[in-house]
Amino acid sequence: MFKQAIVLRTDLNMGKGKMVAQGSHASLAAYLRAAKQKPQWAEAWLAEGMKKIVLRVGSKEALVQLFEEARRELPAALITDAGHTQVEPGTLTAMAAGPAPEPEIDKFFSRYRLL
Repeated sequence: MFKQAIVLRTDLNMGKGKMVAQGSHASLAAYLRAAKQKPQWAEAWLAEGMKKIVLRVGSKEALVQLFEEARRELPAALITDAGHTQVEPGTLTAMAAGPAPEPEIDKFFSRYRLL
């Protein structure tokens, strides 16, 4: 079984729509990276129904640390906002890792709370 983890910053107080958009950017960017780096993972994830978990962190530092840890072993993407609406340009808002085998995702993300 394969899944993807999407992580959003809650300290930015983004609206729900903004959070969904940022999580969507992260999900797609990580998937595209997986399709290049681990195409068999990407294909299996699509065939299984694209399971995802959405998690939260409370700071930029926590987001960057998690991204740096995860990207050593997993396809991962970090999202920087353009700043057209609710946050300043260049703000790091979200990240995603995978799709990857569930145990690999859980190794990095099981200690975080669901959004």
